[in-house]
This record gives sequence, C-alpha cells and structure tokens, in this order.
Amino acid sequence: MKKFRYLKSLFNFIILGLAITTLSRIILYFIFNSRVAETPQYWKLFFIGLRFDLILLCYLSFLPFVILTFVPYRYLVYFKRFINIYYIFFLVILLFMELATPNFIKQYDTRPNRIFLDYLVYPKEVMGTLVKSYLPSLIFAVVVVTAFIYFLVKKRFKVFATPYVAYKQRLILFPLIGFLLFLGARGSLTSKRPINASNAVFSFDQLTNCLGLNSFYTVAFAGYCLKNEDNAVKMYGKMDKAEAYNRVKKYMTANASDFTNAAIPLLHTQTPDSLSNQQYNVVIFLQESLGAEYVGSLGGLPLTPEFDKLTKEGLLFTNLYSTGTRSVRGIEAVVTGFLPSPSESVVKLSNSQSGFFSLADLFKERGYATSFIYGGMANFDNMASFFNGNGFEDIVDQDDFDADGNKYAFKGTWGYSDEDLVTKANNYFKSQKGKPFFSLMFSTSNHDPFEFPDGRIQLHDKKKTTVNNAIKYADFSIGKFFEMAKREAYFKNTIFIVIADHNTRTVGKNLVPVNKFHIPALLIGPGIAKNQKYNTLCSQIDMAPSLLDRAGITVQTPMPGRDLFKLSNHVKGRAIMQFHDANAFRVDNQVVIMQPFKDPVQFKLISDTEMVPAPLDPELAKDALAHVTAAFNLYNDATYKIPHKK
Repeated sequence: MKKFRYLKSLFNFIILGLAITTLSRIILYFIFNSRVAETPQYWKLFFIGLRFDLILLCYLSFLPFVILTFVPYRYLVYFKRFINIYYIFFLVILLFMELATPNFIKQYDTRPNRIFLDYLVYPKEVMGTLVKSYLPSLIFAVVVVTAFIYFLVKKRFKVFATPYVAYKQRLILFPLIGFLLFLGARGSLTSKRPINASNAVFSFDQLTNCLGLNSFYTVAFAGYCLKNEDNAVKMYGKMDKAEAYNRVKKYMTANASDFTNAAIPLLHTQTPDSLSNQQYNVVIFLQESLGAEYVGSLGGLPLTPEFDKLTKEGLLFTNLYSTGTRSVRGIEAVVTGFLPSPSESVVKLSNSQSGFFSLADLFKERGYATSFIYGGMANFDNMASFFNGNGFEDIVDQDDFDADGNKYAFKGTWGYSDEDLVTKANNYFKSQKGKPFFSLMFSTSNHDPFEFPDGRIQLHDKKKTTVNNAIKYADFSIGKFFEMAKREAYFKNTIFIVIADHNTRTVGKNLVPVNKFHIPALLIGPGIAKNQKYNTLCSQIDMAPSLLDRAGITVQTPMPGRDLFKLSNHVKGRAIMQFHDANAFRVDNQVVIMQPFKDPVQFKLISDTEMVPAPLDPELAKDALAHVTAAFNLYNDATYKIPHKK
C-alpha cells in the first residue's frame, strides 16, 4: 500500500467528507424520525446517501488528484498550500450546508435547493431573519464551523500530508485511480446516464427521499439547473405582469368571476357542463413520438389500424398541436397544463419539484390513487423527482418490471416494450379493487433504435427497426391494452385519453415546422360521444382542462388551457409551440414567431407546411409575448399551484 501514500491527503479528504454527511444524515433521521419511519424500507436512504456522497466527493477530488499525480515532488511544495485550502474550503462548505439543513427542512420540507440560492442575493434580510428566528442555531453553527476550521488548520500537516512516491509510480497508478474517481462521480457503469437526484427517489415521501441526498449536492444541482431557466424578458422583451396575465385570461374559457385568488393569478373555478356523483378513473396513455403524419385516421400513413378502430368508440381531436419537441414538454402540457416557454420543461427545473400544480395532485386531494407507469427508468429527464414531489403516489418503472422476473418480457434500450407496459398497467388497475385512480402511462417502444418483439405485427418496412414499424407496434399495444381493459370491471368507469407527447424528428424549412407539432388525441369513456371528431385548432395544454370537464367535477385550477367542451363555436382556435428558443403563437391561420433578441414576425399558414409572411399584428404579438411572460412569472413567483400547497 506504500505506493498509494502520495494520495493520503485525498483519502483523508474523502473520509472526512463522508463522516460529515453520514453523521448529518443520522442526526436528521432522528430529528424527523416520526415522519421517516412511516416509509417502508426507510433504511435505504442511508445506502442511497452513501452513493450520492461519494458522487460529490469524487467530483471534488479530481483536481487535487491531477495535481498530486502530475506535479513532480520537488515542485509539489508550491502547490501544497493551494491543495490544503481547497480541502478545507470544500469540507467547511459541506459542513455548513449540513448544519443549515435541519432548519431549512423545517421551513420548506426539503433539503436546501433553489430557494437557498435565491436568498443569497438578500444577505441583509436573510441575516436579519437568522438572528431573530434562529439565533441559537446560528451561534451553534458558527461555533462548530470555527472549531472545525481550527482543527483542520492545526492538523493540516498530518491530515493532508503528501508522502513521497516516485513520479513513475504515480503515473502508472493514474489510470486506475482516475477510473475509480470517474466511476464514483458517475455513480454507475451500467446506467446509460450519470446518476442524478431522481435515483434517490424510493418512497412516496419527498422528505425521506431528499434525506438520501446531501445539501451540498442539492444546492449545486439547483445551481446547475439555473442554466436551463432562460429569462423570457431578456430573450423576447418586457411586459408588465398584470398585462401579461390579463392577455392570457382572455384566451381562457373562464369568466372574470371564476378567478378567485389574487395571489395566484390564473387560479379559477372550473365547472363542468354536467356534474357527476361518480368518481371516474382517469388514465392518460402518453405515446412516445406519435405524430399525426403516422396516424391513418388523421390522413397519415396507414400505421395505426388499432387506434383508427378505437376512434369509432370515442372523440378524436383532429387539429391538436403539441407544445414542444421533447417528452418532458409533452408531460408538462398534459399533466400540468403549463405554458411552454424557452426555459426547460418544469419537469426538469429545480423550483417546480414540489408544490407545483399537477392533475395527480388534484386527484390525490380527492382520494384517488395516483400513479406513473413506465417501462423505462423513471429517473430519465428527472421524471421521478418531479412526479414524486407533485402528487404521484406510486412510480412504477423498469426496476418493478425487472422484479417481476417475466422471462417472456421484452427489454430494449429504452426499457420494457409497450406490450409489457400495458399488461403491467392493466394488472395494476385491477389491483385497485374499486378505489378511484388517476394514472399516467408512458410508452417507450417508438424510440430510436426502435426495438420491439418479433412476430407481433406485419412489418410496414422490410427492415424491422424503423420508425414506421415501431409506430405500428406501438399501435398494436394500444389495441392490446383496450382489449384487456374491456374485460375488466374498471373499464366501464374509466375515462381514457390516448395522446402523443410530440412528433418524431421535428425538422422543416420554416422557422417553426408547424406540421411536425400536429399530434393525435383520442378520448374514450363514459359520457364521451362516440365516433365524433373535434376539428377546431387546439393545444396540448387544452387537454387537461377538457379532461376534468368530462370527469364531471368542479375544481380550482391555475391552468391557462381551454375547456374545449365550453368553447363557443365562433372562438378561433389557438396553439402554442416552443421550438428550441423560438416560440410560435398561432391563432387560426395566423402565426406570430418570437426569436431571441429579435422583433417578432408573423406568417399566414396556407397549410401546415406552407407559411407566407404577413404584416405583424401588434396585438397578436403582445398576446404571444404575454403567454411566455406569464409562464416565466408563474414559475419564478411559485404561483402555479392550488391554495393548499405550500
């Protein structure tokens, strides 16, 4: 082991870091024991915590490791002071963040996050609050941190010593140690993506899950996510908040008297056409990349015979447009009804990981069981973290399919096949035994590299692994799901919506390829007209309010989308499409496109694929800006919620 002596300081740095985070986690467990102990297998948080602590410490170890490896020993004396300061600085920050955690959790029910960063720009107010409300904790933290710094400075020559090891020997060991640090920082070699906060989700309790992280990590992750939160004002132009909200409201189906809470700008009471005493189950079957161009009943390729047959049993939306080009954008629209903006989807943004409005939260308040069922890994695109914090009680993903041990299941690159998904979902719904449920199912098979089981469909293309064949298989699975569901008792009491998250590759010659945003949606269930079509232009954000209408319940909601069943025939359709950093606001056949740091431009749509320049309508341009500005303000002000949420 003598050949590793030159890394003594690095090993001690990691050990001290682990000691801080582990001791803190144990203390937090005892502080919040009454809450944590209610979670089955709560002990997992300690193993998860160790994993995330190592991820953080391995990241922090790269720089000193490189210096200790490549700097010749006779010159290392000039770097020792820097390395010692580096170690002390990060260990002190690690300790400070853990000391700040208990009171932060008591205030916000989670570890320090984006809110912690936001408060750093208000040092006077924050310090005043700490002194007045948390003086004993503040004094304790100052004493502990001071003592810790004194210890490290006093013992630095012993703790952070760098014994001599030959330069050649250090170079030989570099690949091995470098690989171990890389592995530790990535968290896994088997996962396709580095481990992220979603991998800490193992329970229904947000607090228990966050204890499996450490506060340095959660704040750093929140800071990293800030790069995704583009400022709409800087990109597209300024607009007063009140004006923006008023312009958004005029596109909604709510009346002025429906808006009930000035503190939550878009909160309104939505009343259905007819109230129902029945608690209908609600299932959203979100289809990966199913563009209208592939749907036979929408004039596309003949790839969806099962979906096309089902249109005879429900209401088909023929003129529906997605809000974006990514799955998280589709999830954002369908599950939360939130407006698209140049920022990342709220599924990935740090300030919406809890307390953000969702259909799941709304139904959960009404006593529904809520679930997300997905054949892939739920940590993809931060889905598990977002869902766990916003009303989804049960998250069923690839790990649960693995645990089934079904040797006949088909597992591809992106997870289990759609066929396995619908079978799992049907069994799950049966297991509810009459309790009302809300569920989001999300397919995987229609995704490059387009893998699916053999012998299920007659191939459309000679080569098996093509988008056309994958869509045909996804359609086969839709048919299989409804075939199974119709044999079950829950079917007659369930409202289903089959809808795409987005289209496949969104490309085109126009500033915004409108045709690539055209997607299908089919509504089936009790009270839904059969063999009918809704032909007015509409947006993905209109689906959630319309779904609530068919459920027959009166609700309070901040959703700006329209209840299409209450929309007057003379009102022009509207759709909003975010294409990278361009935002298209369409009303009827007129489209205003906003691009960063440019004046808006307007086009007339001759068809989905043909746009001609048109004179800019200043009012329409303001309406377009208002919707993006409203999204920016709703997110940043944390006002996209219902009153009971913190």
